[in-house]
Amino acid sequence: MSTAFALIHDGALTAGIGAVLYTATVTTAALTALLAPTPQRRRDARTVLTILLCNRRGNVTRTGDR
Repeated sequence: MSTAFALIHDGALTAGIGAVLYTATVTTAALTALLAPTPQRRRDARTVLTILLCNRRGNVTRTGDR
């Protein structure tokens, strides 16, 4: 039984680390979209942010897609 608890704990720890990394990635993309010095970099950061958030929810908001 202790093996099952260890596996559950390890899985929860891995999921938590993944959530923190995902949050850091989204935060970095959002800050880059706001603070980038050139318009092209801001557009690229917004595109990355759109991809990260749309894929997470499973819907697409761009015209012409689905």
